[in-house]
Amino acid sequence: MFESAELEHRVDKKDFDAQVPQLRADLLDAQYDVLQAKRFPVIILVNGVDGAGKGETVNLLNSWMDPRHIDTHAFPPPSDEERERPPMWRFWRSLPPKGRVGIMFGNWYTDPIQGRVNGTFKASELDQRLEEIVRFEKMLTDEGALLIKFWFHLSKNDQKKRLKALSKDPKQSWRVSEQDWWRYEHYDEYREVSEHALRHSSTGNAPWVVVDGFDERYRSLAVGRIVLDAMRRRLARPDSNLRIAAAPFQRPVPGENLLTALDMSKALAKKKYESELAEWQGRLNALCRDERFQGRSLIAVFEGNDAAGKGGTIRRITSALDARQYRIVPIAAPTEEERAQPYLWRFWRQVPRHGRVTIFDRSWYGRVLVERVEGFCGEADWMRAYAEINDFEDQLVRDGAVVAKFWLAISKDEQYRRFKEREDTRFKRFKITDEDWRNREKWDDYEQAVCDMVDRTSTEIAPWTLVPANDKNYARIHVLRTLCEHLERSLKKDPAKSGKKK
Repeated sequence: MFESAELEHRVDKKDFDAQVPQLRADLLDAQYDVLQAKRFPVIILVNGVDGAGKGETVNLLNSWMDPRHIDTHAFPPPSDEERERPPMWRFWRSLPPKGRVGIMFGNWYTDPIQGRVNGTFKASELDQRLEEIVRFEKMLTDEGALLIKFWFHLSKNDQKKRLKALSKDPKQSWRVSEQDWWRYEHYDEYREVSEHALRHSSTGNAPWVVVDGFDERYRSLAVGRIVLDAMRRRLARPDSNLRIAAAPFQRPVPGENLLTALDMSKALAKKKYESELAEWQGRLNALCRDERFQGRSLIAVFEGNDAAGKGGTIRRITSALDARQYRIVPIAAPTEEERAQPYLWRFWRQVPRHGRVTIFDRSWYGRVLVERVEGFCGEADWMRAYAEINDFEDQLVRDGAVVAKFWLAISKDEQYRRFKEREDTRFKRFKITDEDWRNREKWDDYEQAVCDMVDRTSTEIAPWTLVPANDKNYARIHVLRTLCEHLERSLKKDPAKSGKKK
């Protein structure tokens, strides 16, 4: 893949000086068109061989365009906080919003390639990470992002000359470290692993662009023109052209489904409820104080019918925990900031550190529930979301999280009773809105969406628990018991084996 990038392309100074003014002006115009439209973000990945001009190119782009509207991120080795979350967490947090340019120097390709050369990654682990990256980039481009991936290349001889020249220059010697020379000594291994990585991650929606880094002027013009052309082409393409047609969706056969099959008559007497509440809250508290929990986290997801008792159930959980240990994240309609990002972005931001508990009151499943039923996204968008959500939860679990997902279900008659009670009780009126009544009119549509959600996202690592919640006492104990059982099973495992490498 690197043959063309070893031809030592050159541009003389006269030609360079003649072309740069127009190129810079065009880049600025395109950047401001992107900013004004706010239809998509521009994400530029900068990777490649040491000494091939990666850092200089990052600085060049910031000088040729308006740096006030560019988010530049360099990623050193992960901090303690970052190591306690999935590897992709820090990259999600750095994604630029629609209208801005993000330059990512040392990004999600660095650790897998470095790890394979160092021997900390097996070949199968590298391929697994590359597959995850391809799916991640597919999600970004499906969400509308313009993704430009640069690989800056030098031949082995040219790299040696470049490193020596920089080392001898008193003003540039700081650019060369012992690690750079170590990577030069392992140039052949790096080249082999890099070729493999590029070949497996160069896709139609996010292809790699290999840039000859031999000549600074050639490199600068090449990168500038590629970025300009990509932004112009994306601006000229209507967003409607990005929508991929979904495969025909199989409609259900009339009959009993997962929700109608639930036994809504299950109940728990008050005296027994109070006894079991104390027992399961005590057990949950002990599990979250267990030394082994420091290598894990707990993510509890609550979805359910309106008025199904999510808030009351969550309060029974938090009553068992140290207030310094947990966080409740209530999910409402996305803010303007959140709408400028992929829909999973606001949930990645809330991923807890090890030893912590995060409770989501509504969650990322809104994409396949309310957004699907209310038509806030297209069928292709919510259809692909099932796989994207499964990927998200898989990364959480492999990092050591226990993901417990609950659907609290009530009957239509019980919901009506609770709605009327809320309207008639002064201190509960805030709990009922016109939107709740409108949602009720689409009961059958929501019911089918829930059944599809469970069928497609209840996995062996993050199963759904459907809770009959006509009786609040029964529902609360059922949830507490299930949480404890999930935690007990996970703590029996060695966290180091199921969590990420430290």
